[in-house]
Amino acid sequence: MCKLRVILVGCLLGSAALAANSAAPTFNKDVLPILQANCQQCHRPGEIAPMSLLTYNEARPWAKAIKSAVVSQKMPPWFADPNVGHFANDRRLSDEQIKTLASWVDNGAPEGNAKDRPAPRVFQEGWNLKPDMVIEMPKPFELPAKGTIDYQYILVKGDIKEDLWVKAAEMRPSNNAVLHHGKVWVRPPGSHWMENAVPGVAYSEGMGKGGAEEGDDIIGKFNPGLGEQTFDFDGSAKLIPKGSDFVFELHYTAIGKPATDTSRVGLVLAKNPPQMRYYTSPGTPSAFNLLIPANDSNAEVVSESTVGADMKLVYIQPHAHLRGKDFEIRLVYPTGEKETVFKGKFDFNWQLGYDLAKPIVLPKGTRIVSIVHYDNSANNPFNPDPTKDVRWGPQNWDEMQSVFLGFIFDVKTDIGTALRPSGPSLLPRQRTGGPTLAALADQ
Repeated sequence: MCKLRVILVGCLLGSAALAANSAAPTFNKDVLPILQANCQQCHRPGEIAPMSLLTYNEARPWAKAIKSAVVSQKMPPWFADPNVGHFANDRRLSDEQIKTLASWVDNGAPEGNAKDRPAPRVFQEGWNLKPDMVIEMPKPFELPAKGTIDYQYILVKGDIKEDLWVKAAEMRPSNNAVLHHGKVWVRPPGSHWMENAVPGVAYSEGMGKGGAEEGDDIIGKFNPGLGEQTFDFDGSAKLIPKGSDFVFELHYTAIGKPATDTSRVGLVLAKNPPQMRYYTSPGTPSAFNLLIPANDSNAEVVSESTVGADMKLVYIQPHAHLRGKDFEIRLVYPTGEKETVFKGKFDFNWQLGYDLAKPIVLPKGTRIVSIVHYDNSANNPFNPDPTKDVRWGPQNWDEMQSVFLGFIFDVKTDIGTALRPSGPSLLPRQRTGGPTLAALADQ
């Protein structure tokens, strides 16, 4: 009798173990759908991620690293404070998805039944969208093996025979290893920016500066992890006026050996002219007057812009360099009411953009205040030199305090009057640092 009980208990325990194991997540049924929806845009051949996660054989060697990355919430990259604002492109995994990935790894990362495997996610080769038009640099830019490379500006003739409206765009380098970030500008007829430039030739200075006052607008951006950008919010689109040309603005980094890059931008065109125009601020609000004191681990810099027409805010992309820690965006309405619409950490390696889940109405006269903190101390492992005061500049060892904002407004609105610097952005540079909120309060 005792022997029979032992056998029965052993059978029951074995059955329980089999049941538990059969209930464990498998790659084909449980893990692959998560990777397809959240990871494969970057984790596939030709993209910025260091490994592909399209198949089981590709993902299995990275199982423990996948668990570590998702449990620590390092991946997918996302830096917005979950308690401030709601974003349509929120990349965070749910608690259940994180639990599934961790459990898959803990149970030996099984592949599972091939019948459970979903159809492969289909990507447009070389793009994250399907472009109707591609604008490309006419020849490769040649990078030296070493040394500092100044910002490069290349005029590309457009041959735009009629007004075009663009509902989505994606800028892509041919060499991800050398382009840290870049922009493609629309240069409309009448703009004097680079008017003496030879098309296709790279310039680092002497050709002026683009800006909204002459109608210049950013049509595409590249940053690690940024991907394609949509301009379609309730039917809005970006304008490329008839006769426009394009300017590629490129921040390259030498990689220890000679290299080349031929960047391009793909455009998805709207079928009909919209009622609302999408406009990207040229990195404003900005603090060109910033000063970050040496050895300061939490230096504050504040900038401000005021909107010159009724519009809606739909997109936020903070920008700084190696000392940037965190960003906050506040709105001060003409009524005096204040609202914080974004808070988040900043990571120079992942300069993400945030699409607002619901556009925010900005009446004319609304002030947009950007508050940024920097770590200019020896505790910052990326700090080029904590012993020096830091000012505004284009190179990584300099700093920036700027925000690329997306707005939609009536197509009749003059973009040259849409946004102007105000408040702390107009102050002279202070010897002690800033400008800060405290300094602004003293004005």
